[in-house]
Amino acid sequence: MFSQAPGPIGLFDSGYGGLTIFDKIHQLMPGYDYVYLGDNARSPYGTRSFEVVYQFTRQAVSYLFESGCQLVILACNTASAKALRTIQQKDLPGWDSNRRVLGVIRPTVELADTISRTKHIGIVGTGGTISSNSYTIEIGKMYPHIRVTGEACPMWVPLVENNEFNSPGADYFVKKHIDHILSVDPQIDTLILGCTHYPLLMDKIRAFLPSGITLFSQGEHVAESLRDYLRRHPEMDHKLTKGGSCRFLTTESAEKFSETASIFLNTPISVSQISL
Repeated sequence: MFSQAPGPIGLFDSGYGGLTIFDKIHQLMPGYDYVYLGDNARSPYGTRSFEVVYQFTRQAVSYLFESGCQLVILACNTASAKALRTIQQKDLPGWDSNRRVLGVIRPTVELADTISRTKHIGIVGTGGTISSNSYTIEIGKMYPHIRVTGEACPMWVPLVENNEFNSPGADYFVKKHIDHILSVDPQIDTLILGCTHYPLLMDKIRAFLPSGITLFSQGEHVAESLRDYLRRHPEMDHKLTKGGSCRFLTTESAEKFSETASIFLNTPISVSQISL
């Protein structure tokens, strides 16, 4: 069904946020080839049902496999929460059991016990990620002694995508959710950014976080986890081409994607529009 030839690492997100994951992976492993796909025409995924997110994500992963990717990273918390397990268990065996699809939640969860002293952790994310309870479930499996509190922050993604994340108007929405999650559990000492857009709000979030609370951003940890994965699985590493190239694809306007992507990458990029 798919070519067995070596190919690039694929990264998928519902839109732009996954670029923060791509950026950290690319910085750590610049020699590999990459294809980034943003399903901007159908974003946001955060408010969609499990079934719809699964179907959309499945289409994107299939497209990346058809494009030659042997390994795909779901650089999206919502897709990782609502689609990853089903794709791994239901679709991969039928497609090609030697290919891999990985998410961003597990690499984050694995570090939870190390970074928290009080064993009280907060998660901020989209409505979809928080309502899925994926972080709570995964942390509970590994570290049942940790208490997890989630907080949905529906306005944070629009603030980032409209380049308003440094504006005074962002203060209200950031402070509102920080204050609320800390009122639910005042013992929280670690706050995980469970959405790939949120690193752009880091300065604002830090401004309203009490001192002593660790702010945990996913990108560099996902990158380090991927590098470690490839070291432990040389058979997969051998299937990845290493020419240092990056391709960017979107299901929306290429011009619009390129313009907004510059907010996340601080550099202009060339983008192609595709259909799923």
